[in-house]
Parts: sequence; C-alpha cells; structure tokens
Amino acid sequence: MLYLFYNLQTENAVKNKKVNILRLLCPGLSSSTKPQSSKAGPEGHLEEARMVSQKPAALLYGSASAPSGAGSLKPVNMAVTDSLSRAATVLAAVLLLSFGSVAASHIEDQAEQFFRSGHTNNWAVLVCTSRFWFNYRHVANTLSVYRSVKRLGIPDSHIVLMLADDMACNPRNPKPATVFSHKNMELNVYGDDVEVDYRSYEVTVENFLRVLTGRIPPSTPRSKRLLSDDRSNILIYMTGHGGNGFLKFQDSEEITNIELADAFEQMWQKRRYNELLFIIDTCQGASMYERFYSPNIMALASSQVGEDSLSHQPDPAIGVHLMDRYTFYVLEFLEEINPASQTNMNDLFQVCPKSLCVSTPGHRTDLFQRDPKNVLITDFFGSVRKVEITTETIKLQQDSEIMESSYKEDQMDEKLMEPLKYAEQLPVAQIIHQKPKLKDWHPPGGFILGLWALIIMVFFKTYGIKHMKFIF
Repeated sequence: MLYLFYNLQTENAVKNKKVNILRLLCPGLSSSTKPQSSKAGPEGHLEEARMVSQKPAALLYGSASAPSGAGSLKPVNMAVTDSLSRAATVLAAVLLLSFGSVAASHIEDQAEQFFRSGHTNNWAVLVCTSRFWFNYRHVANTLSVYRSVKRLGIPDSHIVLMLADDMACNPRNPKPATVFSHKNMELNVYGDDVEVDYRSYEVTVENFLRVLTGRIPPSTPRSKRLLSDDRSNILIYMTGHGGNGFLKFQDSEEITNIELADAFEQMWQKRRYNELLFIIDTCQGASMYERFYSPNIMALASSQVGEDSLSHQPDPAIGVHLMDRYTFYVLEFLEEINPASQTNMNDLFQVCPKSLCVSTPGHRTDLFQRDPKNVLITDFFGSVRKVEITTETIKLQQDSEIMESSYKEDQMDEKLMEPLKYAEQLPVAQIIHQKPKLKDWHPPGGFILGLWALIIMVFFKTYGIKHMKFIF
C-alpha cells in the first residue's frame, strides 16, 4: 500500500511539472488547467492526475480526438494561438535586437579601422648635420626625403627642414642652384619650392632640441616651430657623421643618444606627439635609439653598432658621392607609394638588406604599441585630412530649376572628365634604373689652336714668305 502511494505521488509530481511548463508557455491556461479536485488521499490524487492528463491531451489532439471529460477546448485553442503569437513577437524582437547589435558592431569596427592610428595631423623634422662640399650626399639625402613627404601630402607648414650647408649655391657646384640624388643628373631634388627653415650655423644641437621640446623664444616665427599636439604623428629623419652613441653637428659639436632620449621623453610628457618614427642614416646608427624609453616610438637605423654606413652613386663630374646607400633604397621604395597605399612598416624594414647596404640596418619596435604590420607608411610619410563628425542634420534648400541645371552640368563634366589618378611628378623609378646618359662630344681645349697652326704651316710650306706681300 505504501509502495502504491509512493508511485502515485511521483506521477502527480511529474504531472504538476508538465502543468507548470504549460502555464509558462501559455499564460491564458492558468485558470483552465488548475485542478478542481478537493479530495484528499490517494483517490483525490488519482482524480487530479486524470484531469491533468486529459487537458494536455485536448491541447495536443484538438476537440475532435480528445478523450471525454476534457472540457471546453475552444478557449484553450484561442489561448494557445494567442500565446504562440506572443512568442513569435518576442522571437522577432530578439532577432531584430541581435541584427541591430551586429550592425552596430560592424559600424564601430569600420570607424575604428578608419581612426585606427588615433592621429589627426602629420609633421616631419628633417635634419642634415654636415657641412662642407665633401658631405654633398647628406644634403641630397635630406632633400630627397623632403621631396617624398611633400609628394605624399605633408605641406611645408608641417615640415621643419634643417640644412647645415647650402650645396646648391656652393662655388664648387658645376651646376648652380641644383642638388642631384642620382648620377643621371635628371632629378633635381632642390627644385624651385624648397623652404629651408634652419640653415648654415643655425643648425645646432640647441636649436634642434628646442624645436623638439617647444622651448623656443616667443619671437620665433611659426615656420620654425613644431606645432604638434597629442594627436600628431611625427617623422624625424637625421643624417650626418656619427659614432657609438653620438651624432656630430657641423664637426663642432655632437648630440648623444641620452640627450635625444630625454628630448623625446619631454615631448611625451608635454603631449607633443601621438606616435613618433625616428630614422637615422649614419655610422653605428643603431646606437642612437638604444637609450629610448618613451612610449609610441618606432626607430630605424642604417647600421648596427660597430658598422659604417656607406655612400652610394659616385659622380666624376661633381667629384663626390651623391647619396648614402640606405637612404637611396628607402627613397626608391617610397617612390612606389601613393597617398592611398596600404603598404605597412614591415615592408619598410626589408627595403635594404645587407647585400645591398653592405651594413646591417636595424629597427626597434618594443616601445611601439601597435603591430608594425598594422601601421601604414602613410601614417608618417603622408598627410591626414581632418574629419569632423556631427550629429546635427543640415537641410539645404535649393531651387528645383537650379538643382536640375547643376545636375545636368555635373553629368556633362563627368562625361568629359577622364578618370582621376595620382599624378607622378617625375618617372623616378625609370630614372634610377636607366643607364647614364651619354654626354655631348666637344673638342679638347687645344684642338682648335692646333688646327690653325697646321693650316698656317701648310700655307707657308706651299707659298712661302715671298708670296706674303700679294696676300696682305
């Protein structure tokens, strides 16, 4: 008897669970599925179990096939339909919310991709620290980088150019007002629009550090200031003669790697840059970035500690080398870059292997927060257009006739206009790889004089002196 009562209690508990599940799914059934038996004991439980088992059968089989005693099934069916419609509405709302969140996350990813570098403006500080004619190549290095960053969009107002000597106006220059970076003599990097901010004896260690840190006199013009902020990406390029831990300025003073590291730390503390790219072409250049400790700095050098950085492109007409090897191959790489290029910094690391540079170029990225493969070349060598996002709606009301006429004019202009593309200033890649141009032949200096002497000798031998009185 106890065993039978235990089984009835177990079945009743299972049936009550089914009823509770139905109540959760179909709230309209809470009154219809409630047991009405008031009997106590096993008989009451049996009757209640029969009633509960009959009502789910009515829900499953419908009014035609439900067992007898199931009660009124039409309200139950209506409640089921209402509950299913509510469930469908809830499911649709959940799907819309999920799709909306996916779309929002996609838009956020696009925005993050657009502003992935976090900067709004670019600056360049280009420094040549050598003077005298035999350092012609260092001036050509700096002017070549200056030309490349201007071609990629950085304006003169965001470039600080420091040249320790003016090779274009040097008396030894066989072609005045020109500086060439290739022995073909077809690419004049001096050009006619160079704006030199610091020249000759203005190029000192003190002035360079003042430009970086912003500690300059109030009378200094804007063209000689580095007006960067915490959203600025800065390119710093230096070339000259150096050694282990120092770089010479005009053979009279030098800047050490500790002084340079401290200057960058001041820039970071004063929020003068977002990211900084440091490139140096000198002997033992890697020693100049060993002491860096400020964040968001990426550094490249033309040679390791103990190695010399070698020159390139000797020219007999000028009598000196025209460029350094590392800068030559970096510029050859930059000539293939346009403002829309997706080339990253990892490609720049590979431009000058030891087989070409003879020295071993080095780079340091441990202070840089982003992965170099996600850093575009144009994040430092190109320009950034400022974008202002507004949530306000601006309504432009124009006359319909004016809009139609302007639309027709735009269509005509589009038909006549050729597809836009980035213009190349000069076919530099072709100039670099072509053979030297043959020079025009000119007779030697004494050739004309010797020819006249020969003519006079033949004349005297033929006619003699006795015939001179008939000629003159």
